[in-house]
Amino acid sequence: MKNFSFEIDNIKKFLNEEELNSESQLVLNSFDTLMSQKGEGNDFLGWLNLPVDYDKSEFDRIKKAAARIRSNSNVLLSVGIGGSYLGAKCCVELFKKYFGNSDLEVIFVGNQISSTYLHELLAYLKDKEYSINVISKSGTTTEPAIAFRVLKAALEEKYGKEEAKNRIYATTDKARGALKTLSDAEGYETFVVPDNVGGRFSVLTAVGLLPIACAEIDIDAIMKGAQDARSIYQVRDTNNDAVKYAAIRNALYNKGYDVELLVNYEPRLTYFAEWWKQLFGESEGKDHKGIYPSSVSFSTDLHSLGQMIQDGKRHFFETVINVETPEFDLNIPFDEDNLDGLNYLTGHTMDYVNKQAMEGTTIAHTNGGTPNMRINLSEVSPYNFGYIVYFFEFACALSAYTLKVNPFNQPGVEEYKKNMFALLNKPGYEELRKELLAKK
Repeated sequence: MKNFSFEIDNIKKFLNEEELNSESQLVLNSFDTLMSQKGEGNDFLGWLNLPVDYDKSEFDRIKKAAARIRSNSNVLLSVGIGGSYLGAKCCVELFKKYFGNSDLEVIFVGNQISSTYLHELLAYLKDKEYSINVISKSGTTTEPAIAFRVLKAALEEKYGKEEAKNRIYATTDKARGALKTLSDAEGYETFVVPDNVGGRFSVLTAVGLLPIACAEIDIDAIMKGAQDARSIYQVRDTNNDAVKYAAIRNALYNKGYDVELLVNYEPRLTYFAEWWKQLFGESEGKDHKGIYPSSVSFSTDLHSLGQMIQDGKRHFFETVINVETPEFDLNIPFDEDNLDGLNYLTGHTMDYVNKQAMEGTTIAHTNGGTPNMRINLSEVSPYNFGYIVYFFEFACALSAYTLKVNPFNQPGVEEYKKNMFALLNKPGYEELRKELLAKK
């Protein structure tokens, strides 16, 4: 069984060979742009060779820090937003048990501004031993900065400043910024947010690896998966699956399919889709262009969104992630009364039923006019996580360049921040504040 495979047979009903070949050639041009490192945003290509070109000494420090955190804490608070938490969150959710706590609980905070959430978190922490990993290149991003200010004060009150500093780990700029300045002054152990890796591409840096390692997930295996993916996808060939995926996305987009649904049949993958949505949404959504990235969890969402996908506006296409072998499986038992009518399934497993639901849905949606492609993962494993992360990162860069946008900036994100700062009366935003208040 291959660890990773990409099925596109159902796409052939929607794209002919000429369309796909034509788009593939455009993606190969994007491949050349990416690999030459001369395209727009080339200052942020550190992720491209990161699986082999990373700081090995920092990698070892990450593992040692994770062991130290696990030895003295029941909880790790990972404070960050956007790319500073989604990669780690999706990985931790992928491998943690559905029920029951592990020895160390990783809680992600600072990704919203809910006072109720933070109040309840502080109450929850009162009888817990905990540490903090604050993740911010600048240290001034509003959401995590507010959370860290509150949580740091609570930590210092609980342990005293001297002990608290040994429980705070900062992942930030290597040389400058508010968080780096504070860390140096207080004596926090620090890890680096690389200058040449943007947040949504940063899961394989200390940004993602420290919380992941704290959750006892094998980060060596993750990097090995990414290394193997890099060696495969950095080959200029139309048979390259990353090239195929980027070509299919753009060819469908040109035909009016402008919403992509990342589909899972295993709830563990729900937060992986959240990471994927930021990766593609923030990379491609520019100049009034871009495929809208969305996600669904089947079969659950077949009972809510299935009608829209089957019979609604024909602008959806689906990318299904299929886990071929579940971690556990269950046999469906025989029932003497058979009131639910399920005895015909006796002897089959739940995963067998799940797979038939996937096949039946694929046929229905494809026949109903929704293009469908499938990524098969042999299993949920750290190796496969690293592999598929690199696959999507590489394909995303190719797809965005083919769309003729810069994959590595996010100018639109700054608009809400400026308005928020002005409405909060932050110094330096007085004129904008007047303009906004006048419009109310």
